[in-house]
Amino acid sequence: MFGLQPWDIEIGSNFKDMAVEIARHNRVLYVNRPLDRISYLRYRNDTKIKARILSLKKKEGVLQPAGEKLWILNPPILIESINWMPAGALYNYFNKRNNRKLAGQIRQAKDELHFKSPILIIDNDFFNALYLKDFLEVDVMLYYIRDYLLSQSYFKQHGAKAEPAIMQKADVVIANSLYLCNYAKQYNANSFYIGQGCDVESFIKNNNPVPRDVENIKTPLIGYCGNLTASRLDITLLEEIATQRPQWNIVLVGPQDNAFKNSVLNKMSNVFFTGSKPATELPAYVHHFDVCINPQLINQMTIGNYPRKIDEYLAAGKPVVATATETMQEFKNHVYLCNNVQEYILAIEKALHERGDIGAEQKRVEYALSHTWQASVQKLYKSISTHK
Repeated sequence: MFGLQPWDIEIGSNFKDMAVEIARHNRVLYVNRPLDRISYLRYRNDTKIKARILSLKKKEGVLQPAGEKLWILNPPILIESINWMPAGALYNYFNKRNNRKLAGQIRQAKDELHFKSPILIIDNDFFNALYLKDFLEVDVMLYYIRDYLLSQSYFKQHGAKAEPAIMQKADVVIANSLYLCNYAKQYNANSFYIGQGCDVESFIKNNNPVPRDVENIKTPLIGYCGNLTASRLDITLLEEIATQRPQWNIVLVGPQDNAFKNSVLNKMSNVFFTGSKPATELPAYVHHFDVCINPQLINQMTIGNYPRKIDEYLAAGKPVVATATETMQEFKNHVYLCNNVQEYILAIEKALHERGDIGAEQKRVEYALSHTWQASVQKLYKSISTHK
């Protein structure tokens, strides 16, 4: 398994969660991204970069066990940083060279672990993995797409060609959202939606007291948990809801970007910001909300995302109101889906009337619990069987 998210990433990781689940019944080699030259020169004090340098220079921590059937590979190589290069023969040469060096390290680790008939799973990295299938002897190659990276300028320059190319090269493409699955089918008919697992157990039961910074805010409380960034959330929508329903109190839990800090929301008497909170404290906030919302801004960056927070809200039994997207259609029987501010207000009013409905709460919890990594990986296995 190789992709964009290293094993020592500081935040939650789909690919790591998937690796742990697969390793319950299969042997897994999880390959971290190799050290590139610019990172080596500019970010030597970063903890992850220090670990890669140790692997490169002293061959320390190259291949490490992370479980009974799981190993982590820190490739002891330095690859060239080439994303700034224009498209063409020179870029292609260095990209293929980087891929060949990485493949050599994967092959060496694979042989040391005596892997037979391996399956290669690529996580969203259409640069460093574009040619891996050419250099490695694998039974099946899967490309896993969980974000539409071409919405970001860094990935778009070469990714506009590289991502379609790697999807065409893959034997199977798997996606964590319906939108991304349909996008992938343009380039590979053997594309499958496998959903996503979510760790929601901590949201089901809340044994924590009401957080002090919200305990004195009058109900009803309309709440959101997550990064408050204008590239992903609709600030205008939130301002309109707060303006049209001043009797509602909106609680936003998470760090603000500058657009949020400078918005009218920070001056409104019925909007409250708690700041960033540890993940362990989030269930207490969610359980105190009357209605949970996901006021997503629809753009290329967000439209294909699987909203893990929706499962967390539902696991707490809370009524949820969210922006309608293709991905959210999977949740349509359990979540109010909206296209504009008036639909949001009407949906929140309906959701408020559901408070105390034990039957509805139980159905939400049961639905959230169906989104496990075990279920997602079983769909991954099924997609492989269609190829074989």
